[in-house]
Amino acid sequence: MSYLNFDKALMVNLERSLQKEMLRTNRAGVYNSTTLVDCNTRKYHGQLVLPLPQLGDDNYVLLSSLDETVIQHGAEFNLGLHKYGENHFSPNGHKYIREFDCEVIAKTTYRVGGVVLTKERLLVSFEPRVLIRYTLVECGAPVTMRFRPFLAFRSVNELTHENNRANADMNDCENGRVNCLYPEFPQLFMQFSKAITYSHNPMWYKNIEYQKEQERGYEYKEDLLVPGYFEVPMKKGESLIFAAGISEVKPASLKALWKKELERRNARTDMFECLRNAASQFYKREGDKCYLLAGYPWFHASAREEFMSTPSCTLDIDRPEYWDAIIDQTAIGEVRAFMADSSYKSRITGMDEPDALLWFVRALQKYAHKYTVKQAADKYAGLCEDIISYYRKQHHPRAWVHQNGLIWVDGTRVPATWMNATENGWPITPRTGYVVEINALWYNAMRFTAELMREAGKEIGADLMEYQAEICREAFVKTFWNGFYLDDYVVDNYHNKEVRPNMIWAVGLPYSPLDRKQQKAVVDICTRELLTPRGLRTLSPKSGDYRPIYVGGQLERDRNFHNGPVWPNTIAAYSRAYMTIYKQSGLSFMQRMLVGFEVEMSEHCIGTLNELYDGNPPYKGHGGMSYAPSVAAVISVMDTMKKYQE
Repeated sequence: MSYLNFDKALMVNLERSLQKEMLRTNRAGVYNSTTLVDCNTRKYHGQLVLPLPQLGDDNYVLLSSLDETVIQHGAEFNLGLHKYGENHFSPNGHKYIREFDCEVIAKTTYRVGGVVLTKERLLVSFEPRVLIRYTLVECGAPVTMRFRPFLAFRSVNELTHENNRANADMNDCENGRVNCLYPEFPQLFMQFSKAITYSHNPMWYKNIEYQKEQERGYEYKEDLLVPGYFEVPMKKGESLIFAAGISEVKPASLKALWKKELERRNARTDMFECLRNAASQFYKREGDKCYLLAGYPWFHASAREEFMSTPSCTLDIDRPEYWDAIIDQTAIGEVRAFMADSSYKSRITGMDEPDALLWFVRALQKYAHKYTVKQAADKYAGLCEDIISYYRKQHHPRAWVHQNGLIWVDGTRVPATWMNATENGWPITPRTGYVVEINALWYNAMRFTAELMREAGKEIGADLMEYQAEICREAFVKTFWNGFYLDDYVVDNYHNKEVRPNMIWAVGLPYSPLDRKQQKAVVDICTRELLTPRGLRTLSPKSGDYRPIYVGGQLERDRNFHNGPVWPNTIAAYSRAYMTIYKQSGLSFMQRMLVGFEVEMSEHCIGTLNELYDGNPPYKGHGGMSYAPSVAAVISVMDTMKKYQE
């Protein structure tokens, strides 16, 4: 049995199987996602979902689902599954599933009487095309397969309903048909690896429900157009490949294309291989540029998340070529363009966030630790100097360096940190003034830049940078240390003393402004009040504002977002801080912590990690189904543990 394998008992239990999702991407922004039983529970789910820049920045669902029917002796067995009103599911194809396996690619095995059928799917790399292969493993009599395509042609943020604009016409193409539901969209080519027959019978399937959207308080009912159906006879041992894309393909090439793509896939035999696979799914190539998406299904490339995640999603999984593509060939140019003109519209959003460039320096620091300081100095010393100078000369539009050496930000009207949920346009957690993790990052960035400068032979400049860093360090301790732990933020005479995970970065970064006793105090309070098997809570349960469960409508979820739920992206800093204090004796403890994340490999979106989790047991996952900082953080922990073991 493979690492990601689910049997019949789980698959037929919709209460459990509908909570488990799968996600595949093609490293160019295209994805395929649904539940393990092929019942879409999100408006973001679909067999072919892709970016269409000519229409907007969203992704677009073209092919929502493909229902299969096995026909034998005149009897029809529909393998599809959709949810309709009053908790009604039809046509209940999940009852024929015997096994779902996702060690290499998603593979579903069905048994219908004496018929055993497997269904496998994959995306073509860097091309907007999904391939689904059906293999008739066993049958005692001739079998005909029928396929009904459910067309959406809409943004992932919208739902479609029956209308007169929809064009149900299906034009001929080799071994298939082509449709363009609305004129602003590209054509969708649906083809098979062998000749088929097509019957035209346009019909709207109305009021299909998406359970996840209903839970989140959004519109959740949709009408989907099925223009007709394809039929093809199959015999025992035969394989049939279905292809859907926005350009025509030669049906004779599909078997070779399938083989080529399958050879590119790596088996997910353990947690690291799952996370390694998940990390590579965040890559997105656009022409000669390459970005790291913050996650799926609704995220784009955003500065903070990209710079936090890129080192672990490239260097720590032995993909240095993607570090070069994302950082050297793309991000450096975007960073320099932003520093030259803060109004520059970068494809990496959020470049003006006060801490974004500091996370960029931290990424370069991880490169230095992975290779050598000399290599980092040769490539990045000048850039790091320019970034520090950019802040110190008060050129940053949203961050100001005060005479005490600390960075001051204004988060009263617009969120200034990663805790950025809003209510009626105003920050729910208005962290403003001197913010603890921003200044920890600032101190670390100055010390690292001084290290690069010294390596580059700039001794005088390095001495000056270290002098400025020392001024910052003294002010940091004086401002944030309250005798027991670190205040979360300080503005004027107000010290926010809520116990939040942000203080952990003051210990978890390579250069800490705290002495060892203070570091231990921070680690200990985070362990006592914030630590869970999924990372650190965003707020201590002892706080009167503690709201640990991420449920309800948009407003309720926003109020809870950073006031109790667990964000796994905190675990990397925590593990580094814990090992800094407890050294080798902390190894077994951190290894046990990883067990909590391994459980998640078979929960929610299998083989990856969610954006956040409830702060109380059973720590249910929420938010984005696959989130780059979560995946990167656990990979970073595993890399840290490996170094201590060695």
